[in-house]
Amino acid sequence: MSQREQGGVSARVSPEGWQRALTRFVTVIPHTRELGLEVMAVDPPEVLMRQPWHDDLLGDVSRGLVHGGLLTMLLDTACGSSVLCALPTPEVCPTLDLRVDHYRPAVGGYPIWARARAVRVSESIVFTEGLLWQESEERPVARGIANFVRLGPRNTPAGLVEALFAEEPSHV
Repeated sequence: MSQREQGGVSARVSPEGWQRALTRFVTVIPHTRELGLEVMAVDPPEVLMRQPWHDDLLGDVSRGLVHGGLLTMLLDTACGSSVLCALPTPEVCPTLDLRVDHYRPAVGGYPIWARARAVRVSESIVFTEGLLWQESEERPVARGIANFVRLGPRNTPAGLVEALFAEEPSHV
């Protein structure tokens, strides 16, 4: 059964509403806020993000290569964001594991794009996959497979849904 068939908050939120909610989400996280991570589009359970270029993203200044930790963070954040819009109602789901396959170095001077989607939602785990690229999605720089543990409504802070959809009064 798909999330739309299950009902819940997520089924009533438009893609644009999700884009605003996930923008709010990445703005609350200090490092993604400081890096200027942008949520470009959401089509639940898929998200598209863009990391604008900054000179301080280099890990290897002499060769002009992006720090691998940034790529890991982008995959974790994009995959985690896809989890929120894949569930009937958003809940806290910490990263259980994350595998990153680095295909080629990301180079300085170009934004980094991230596309992630939840591929399966079980009662206890959400399975996701993500892809990073710079100039062409057909030439990815990295792929990630991430799993997130569902903590459920009991362990999700009161007000999470309201905070995500603060400008969406019909969805709270």
